[in-house]
Amino acid sequence: MNQPSGATEIRLAPNKTGTLAIDFGNTTTVVAFQENGSFEPVLLDLPPISKRPGEIPTLLWQNKNEAKKYLIGQQVFDRGLARTENPSLSRDFKKWIGTSEIAPNHNSELSPQESGELIIHEIWNRIPKHITIQRLVLTSPVESYRNYRSWLHKVCSSFPVEEIALVDEPTAAAMGAGLVPGSKILVLDIGGSTIDLSVVALEGGEGKARPIAQLMRFGGQDLEGKSHQILRCAKVLGKAGMMLGGRDIDRWIANCIFPKTKLTEPLLDAAEKLKCKLSNKLINENKEIIEHFSSVNSGLNDRLILCRRDLEKLLIEKGFLGSLNSLLKEVLASASRNNCSLNDLQAIVAVGGGAQIPLVQRWLMEKTKPIPLLTPPPIEAVAIGALKLTPGTEVKDVLNHGVYLRCWNRRTKKYIWHPLFLAGQTWPTSSPLELILSASKDNQLELDLVLAEPLLKGSQNIIYLNGIPTIQEELIEPKFIEWDYIPKPIKLDPPGQIGEDCLLLRFDINEQALLEVEGKDLRTQEQIQKIQLGPVR
Repeated sequence: MNQPSGATEIRLAPNKTGTLAIDFGNTTTVVAFQENGSFEPVLLDLPPISKRPGEIPTLLWQNKNEAKKYLIGQQVFDRGLARTENPSLSRDFKKWIGTSEIAPNHNSELSPQESGELIIHEIWNRIPKHITIQRLVLTSPVESYRNYRSWLHKVCSSFPVEEIALVDEPTAAAMGAGLVPGSKILVLDIGGSTIDLSVVALEGGEGKARPIAQLMRFGGQDLEGKSHQILRCAKVLGKAGMMLGGRDIDRWIANCIFPKTKLTEPLLDAAEKLKCKLSNKLINENKEIIEHFSSVNSGLNDRLILCRRDLEKLLIEKGFLGSLNSLLKEVLASASRNNCSLNDLQAIVAVGGGAQIPLVQRWLMEKTKPIPLLTPPPIEAVAIGALKLTPGTEVKDVLNHGVYLRCWNRRTKKYIWHPLFLAGQTWPTSSPLELILSASKDNQLELDLVLAEPLLKGSQNIIYLNGIPTIQEELIEPKFIEWDYIPKPIKLDPPGQIGEDCLLLRFDINEQALLEVEGKDLRTQEQIQKIQLGPVR
């Protein structure tokens, strides 16, 4: 589609250190880099395997009789090998990695796992030498998260990088669209060969920590099989999909204009470019767009001409909207079985090149109104979201013990211990944990901050990245040891009334491993200046 605007395409200056994100896709793999201390991701150009900066076709060709054993990405297109039915070609295989079955029409001599490993290794080997990768973050389908994670761990085991983390694709897409943790969303992803509709619930929200990528390596130490951290990824409430995508639309366009012509790669590439131009909402729907291409047949016209109105008619005639309607009905029925209706959603997120077609977006808005439709940069949205989930804060250490705050539970009328940060929490934290505290009685004059650390029994071998607590598996109910140091209470002026939300507090851990809090009185908006509550360990 048209070149996205969510990341910068610039030539990197020497000696850059930061985070590399690889969003390994079924059709396109996206590679983005974010320098430490920068908020601007950069799409990496890796010639000759890049189609354009940041975008690498997920293709592999096995050369049996040549010194260069494999062709990767754009190299396959450049040799004219992308549309052959030869077993030497591997394409559309990513969806089978981590699953128990492989499609009957997968006729490549290499397994999906072997093809994926070769492409990821080629990407790694082509990272410019003047870039130092401090952290590598990869994306995973949420349905096959556990098995896909194991595969990626093996693939990346030889990479000389201190930290390797993993994030699920729906969460990354939502973060790339700027959604808040805890949201329930519908994600429409129209890639080159597939359409996926998912209803997902994001981690976090309501006083819980925001989601973040999971560690596979930390401090140079391999964590696979050593950490008991719970999988923290988006919860899929409903999913539907089909093997149809943007490349099929390109075929429809080319066949519509040249119905008796073989669909060559130059012709299909021209159809894709034409589709992208027709997706510009600013052009008149009746304006004809011309796209030139190089023809192998001298007698064939070297131009494709189409207007957006006729493209939309073509998509309707081919049953594209009917397919979307069926998928939407299926995914909402699935979500309903998990107690989630359309009205429970906070946003609709459209990613992938095909989702930028105005007809598709109008259909989506009509079917889901008044829920807002978000359209982050179509190609790199997931990679950008992955970078957001791995902030570039320098990790000093991890907590051996957690820290909890005593809170009054109105329902049970008892005090409970609410977790602020759990064992394995890295510090300094990249973002604060927010809590809203209410009065436990009428005319309450102050609010005590009583802190404790848990005396845990059971499995505790947990490591986590940049400010996010995890929940231990097979954990026996802990006992709590209150801190010897008791912070001064926070005054309530005016006095609080029972059940009244009084304070919004933000807790974090600074570079000296000191727990800090600041916030405001929700009733008067008066700011509460930062208070150091004591050291954590």
